[in-house]
Amino acid sequence: MSETSREFDLTEIEESDDGKDLYPFQSEAIQKISDKLNELKDNHNILFQLPTGGGKTVIFSEIARRYILATGKKVLILTHRIELCKQTSKMLTEFGVKNKVINSKVKEVPDQNDYTCFVAMVETLNNRIQDEKVSLSNVGLVIVDEAHYNSFRKLFKYFEEVNILGVTATPLSSSIKLPMNENYQELVIGESIKNLVDEGYLAKATTYSYNVRLDSLKIGINGDYTVKSSEQLYGNYHMQEKLLRAYEEKSYGKKTLIFNNGISTSYGVYDTFKSAGYEIRHLDHHAGDAERKDILKWFKETPDAILTSVGILTTGFDEPTVETIILNRATRSLSLYHQMIGRGSRILPNKSQFTVIDLGNNLHRFGLWDSPVDWYHIFMSPHQYYDDLKSDEIIERNFVYDMPDELKKKFDKTDDITFDVKEHYKRTIQRGGHAKEVIQASIDQHAKMCIENAEEDMWDALDLAELLEDDIQDRIKHYSYCTIKTTKNYLVWLEEDYKRRLNTAIRQAFVKREI
Repeated sequence: MSETSREFDLTEIEESDDGKDLYPFQSEAIQKISDKLNELKDNHNILFQLPTGGGKTVIFSEIARRYILATGKKVLILTHRIELCKQTSKMLTEFGVKNKVINSKVKEVPDQNDYTCFVAMVETLNNRIQDEKVSLSNVGLVIVDEAHYNSFRKLFKYFEEVNILGVTATPLSSSIKLPMNENYQELVIGESIKNLVDEGYLAKATTYSYNVRLDSLKIGINGDYTVKSSEQLYGNYHMQEKLLRAYEEKSYGKKTLIFNNGISTSYGVYDTFKSAGYEIRHLDHHAGDAERKDILKWFKETPDAILTSVGILTTGFDEPTVETIILNRATRSLSLYHQMIGRGSRILPNKSQFTVIDLGNNLHRFGLWDSPVDWYHIFMSPHQYYDDLKSDEIIERNFVYDMPDELKKKFDKTDDITFDVKEHYKRTIQRGGHAKEVIQASIDQHAKMCIENAEEDMWDALDLAELLEDDIQDRIKHYSYCTIKTTKNYLVWLEEDYKRRLNTAIRQAFVKREI
C-alpha cells in the first residue's frame, strides 16, 4: 500500500470519554468498515447501509474521530442540506472532533490548519473549488451523507486518490439512470430494520393501507410519479375526504406527520383538517428559517399536532414524539418510502410503536417497512430491481377491498355485505349469461343493503348509498378486469351509471312500499 493507505484499525482507537457509548451493532459496523478500508486501494469507494434511526451520523462521526487519530489525516463530510450540515457539525463537536462548516457564508478557508474535519454543503464546496477559493489539503477520507442522492457525484473527481465512504439507509440511487455501483465498489450492510426493532432500538410500525386507484398518475424521467399528476389525484375532494377518514379511524388524537407530493395538495390537506376542527400546520421548502423553527417547535410541543408537508422532512428531521406517519402520496422510490416511514421510528421511554397509514398502495409495492430486503442484489442490479417492481395495475388487481369497521356498523342489519365479482362473473358466463348481469346483481345487493339499514325513509337509504363509493369502485375495477375493458373513460362512465341505477333501485323500492 502507498503511504496514504497504510494499514490502520479504527477499532484499536479507544472510545472517547465524552459519554458517547456505542451500541453493539454500531461497533460492529465500524469494524466492518475499518476492515474494508484496509482491504481496498485508495481510489476505491465504500457504501455503508443502515436503516433510518440506526445512528448513521453517530457511526460516521466516530469513524471520522478514529480515522484522524489513526492516520493524522483530515476528514471531509459532504451533505446536501443545511440541516444535516448543522446536525453533523454538532455531533462531531460532541465527539471531540474540531470541525468547520463550509456553507454559503464561507468564501475561503484560510484557517484550515486549525481543523481536522470539514463539513460541507455539496453545492457550496463545488462552487468554491471551481472558483479556486477553497483547496483542502491532507484529506484522507471523504464521507458522503445520504449518499443515494446524485448531487455528490460532481465532487468525486476532486478526490480520486482517497477513499470515499458513502452512508445511506437505502443503497439505491435517486435516479434510475445513475446506479450507485458506478461510484462505489463495495457495499457494507448494517443491521436490519427487523433486528433493530426486535432489539428495542427502533419502534415497531403497524401499517394500514387504503386502496387508491393510481391509473391517472404519470411517471417522470426520474422514475417516480410526477408532481402534476399527483396533485390532480390527491388534490380532489374524494381523496381529501379519504385522508381525513383514515386519520379519524386510525390516528385520531395522535401526533401525525403527513407526506404529500405537491404544495397545492398539502394546502388542501391543511384546509380540510382545519375545517374539521383539527390542530394542523403546513410546511414546505418556501418557509424561512424563523417560520420553520416556529412550526417545528409547535409540532414538538403540541401532543395532538398534525403537520402536513412536502419534500422537506424526509431527511435532516428528527422528532421522536411522532406517533403516526401518513403517506398521502404514491412513490416508486424505495429510498423515499423508507425515509418517510423512518421519521416515526424513533423510540422513547413511553413509545415503542407507531402507526403508518398508506394512501398510495406503497405497502403493496414495497412490502412492510421492516420486511427483509436484499440490499446487495439491489445495489448490484438496480435496473432489475426496477423491472421487478409491481405495476400499479397488478397491485390493484390483487387488492381486495375491506370495508372499514365504522362503515360496516352502518350496514349491520345485512347478513352478508360481500360480493365476489370474479366468482359471479365466472358463474354467469358458464351458464351462458351476459356480463352486464354481474353489475345488476351487484347493484341489487347494494340497494338491499341500503334499504335494510335505512333508519327511517328513502333519504336515509340514499345517504347510505353515497358511503359505498369505495366499495362500488372496487367492484367496478374487478368487473373491468374480467371483461378486459379498463380504459379510464369507460370506468368513469360505468361508475356514474352504477350510482345512477343504484339510486333508481332504492327509489323504486320505497315507491313500491308506499303502494
